[in-house]
Amino acid sequence: MKYRVLIADDHPMARRAIRSVMEEDDAFELIAEATNGEEVLSLCEEHQPDLVLMDIRMPGINGLEATKQIKHRFPTIKIVMLTVSDDVADLFTALQFGAQGYLLKNMDPDEWLAYLHALLDEDPEVSRKMADRLYHQFRSGQHAVQPDLNILTQREQEILIHVAKGETNRQIAEQLSIAENTVKNHLKNMLEKLSLENRIQLTAYAIRHGLLQK
Repeated sequence: MKYRVLIADDHPMARRAIRSVMEEDDAFELIAEATNGEEVLSLCEEHQPDLVLMDIRMPGINGLEATKQIKHRFPTIKIVMLTVSDDVADLFTALQFGAQGYLLKNMDPDEWLAYLHALLDEDPEVSRKMADRLYHQFRSGQHAVQPDLNILTQREQEILIHVAKGETNRQIAEQLSIAENTVKNHLKNMLEKLSLENRIQLTAYAIRHGLLQK
């Protein structure tokens, strides 16, 4: 069985990063993308997805209000909130409005998929353990503060922008006229400096620090 998924996020690079994670798992079929709450409501009515991955911060009708309206009109649709924020109050509000859970945008992709499978397969034990761990991560603040952008060199910031655009190491090397191994070394240094683990987390960092214009 394939789960039909709708992605709702106003930033194109965030949607691309989310899409790249979901496409790694054959259990998920991406059926539509929305950039604001109004589009989410319309697409839910049109496609009746199994799952909506919903960004909290969107223009117009935000993710919280969109969640409330979707669950009122289409109660069987599962909604998982996406956030880079440590605002626990927003997440509790989303759960009160009917969301089934939430994911940090800078989580490891394998954890994303494990959590979604547990949620959709209605495995309460796995879902509870994941939710408890995520909650404590927020409460501990380990995702609330990240190193300042100035910790990266100008070249590293330049490469970060290309990474967030979804380019491969080879494409970045060609764009900047440098060796592919040089790109790999820069990426390694960036991940160490920022205490991040992968390209998805780098994309979230770039968006959070305004490196990409909407």
